[in-house]
Amino acid sequence: MVFIRYVLYTVSMSVMGIRMFIKYRHNRYQIVRTASVLFFQIIFAFLLVEILPLFDLPAMDLKNAWPLDYDMFFDWNVKGHFDSGTVGIFMFVWGVVLSLIVIPVMVYFYGKRWYCSWVCGCGGLAETLGDPYRQLSDKRLITWKIERWMIYGVFLFAIIMTIFAGYHSYNEVNYPEMRSKDVLFGMSAYNIREWYGFLIGSIFAGVIGTGFYPILGNRAWCRFGCPLAAYMGIVQRFKSRFRITTNGGQCISCGNCSTYCEQGIDVRAYAQKGQNIVRASCVGCGVCSAVCPRGVLNLENAPNTDGSRMEAPEVILGNEGLKEFLNK
Repeated sequence: MVFIRYVLYTVSMSVMGIRMFIKYRHNRYQIVRTASVLFFQIIFAFLLVEILPLFDLPAMDLKNAWPLDYDMFFDWNVKGHFDSGTVGIFMFVWGVVLSLIVIPVMVYFYGKRWYCSWVCGCGGLAETLGDPYRQLSDKRLITWKIERWMIYGVFLFAIIMTIFAGYHSYNEVNYPEMRSKDVLFGMSAYNIREWYGFLIGSIFAGVIGTGFYPILGNRAWCRFGCPLAAYMGIVQRFKSRFRITTNGGQCISCGNCSTYCEQGIDVRAYAQKGQNIVRASCVGCGVCSAVCPRGVLNLENAPNTDGSRMEAPEVILGNEGLKEFLNK
C-alpha cells in the first residue's frame, strides 16, 4: 500500500511537472526549480526509500526533517536505526543535524524557499499537480489570522508530541522492561503520537492538504498545517537574508501577483508601496515575479546591513513625484 502511494505520488508529480516545464518554458528559474523538486522526489523520496531496505537499512527519506518527519523519535524508528549499525546510526544523526542545524542555516541564507520550493515532496506536489488551483488561495485578512493560529498551533502540538515520543523511545531503548515509563505527566506518549499521526499526518497533510486542492488552493497544508514551514517561517521572518524586493514606481496594479500567490499574500499591496515582502509564509516560488508584466518583483538573498529589510523605501510616481523627491 505504501509503495503504491509513493508510485502514484511520484507519477502525479512527474506528469504535472512536464506541464510546468511547458507552461514556464521561458522562465529559467521555474524550470530549474521544477526539475529540482522532481529530482528529490524521484531519487530521495521514492527510489532510495525502496533501495535502502534491500541492504537491511531503514527506509529513510534523507531529505525529510523534523517536525515534518514527525516519527523521527518514535521508539520503532530509533530502534530500527540503531539496530542497523553504523550506517543506520549515521542516518539517524543526519536527520537530527538536518533538522537542528542545516535547516535554520540554509533558511538564513536562502529563505524557506530552498526547502519548500526546491526540495520538499509536499511542496513539489503542490507546485505541479496543484498548480492549476494556486489562484484559489484565500487572500482575506481573516484567513491570514486563522493561518497563523493554525500553523503555529500544529507546530506546538508537534513539539509536545516529540517530547512525549522521545521520552518513551529513550525508555524503550534503555529500559524496555519499564513499560510504565510510557506515561509522562499522567498522559500516554503512545496515545499522543497516535493522535498526532492520525489528525495531522493523515487527515490534515494527506486528505485535506492534497485532496482539497480544487477547494482551498494548492498550498493548504503548507500554509495552515506544516510544522516545518512554521519552524522555518520564524527564522525567515526575523533572521533570513531572503526577501522579495519591489519597485512601486513601475507597478500598474494589474493584480497578477496577488491572484497567483499560492500562500494567500496580497503581493500587490507590497508592490504598490515599493515595500520588501518579508513574510514567514512566503515559500519563494517566484511565480509572482514570473507573472508580473513589468518586472516589479525580484527574489533576492542579500545581507541586511542597513536594517531596512522590512521597511518601505521612497516610491516615485510620475514627474511630480520625481520633482518632489529631488527637492528634498
